[in-house]
Amino acid sequence: MKKQGLEKIVINMGVGKALDDPQYLESAANDLVVITGQKPAVRTAKKAVAGFKLKIGDPVGLMVTLRGKRMWDFFEKLIHIVLPRLRDFHGVSRRAFDGSGNYSLGIEEQTVFPEIDSNKVSKVKGLELTIVTTAKTDEGGLKLLEKLGMPFEKVEENGGS
Repeated sequence: MKKQGLEKIVINMGVGKALDDPQYLESAANDLVVITGQKPAVRTAKKAVAGFKLKIGDPVGLMVTLRGKRMWDFFEKLIHIVLPRLRDFHGVSRRAFDGSGNYSLGIEEQTVFPEIDSNKVSKVKGLELTIVTTAKTDEGGLKLLEKLGMPFEKVEENGGS
């Protein structure tokens, strides 16, 4: 029987603006290196989209996959430092599971990470996190993440006075 836990955390950052501003890609990559301690992989367009002036091979995103000690260090930092720093934070949604026990979360600005100096940020960039668990169902993933300390939003009880 496999031990319950996290398999990996995947962090994605869209860099579509890099088509107009080549410094944007470099800035975003540097932010991800500082946040994760790992160099991101550049993701490129697989299709051309004339409306966005996008050609096949243009950079459209950055991705980092964390495993092992780096993953656990990042997860601890996420639940104890980053999420509580979010404005009007009342817990993360319980509905962001994918049907297979994995949890996705979007963060609107990279400045909530303590490593990022908000005075040196020229453009605010958002990022998406996917926490891949060993759970096979959403209920199993929810229970696992709750045990690991993920701050889910409180469930409203119906029928109160």
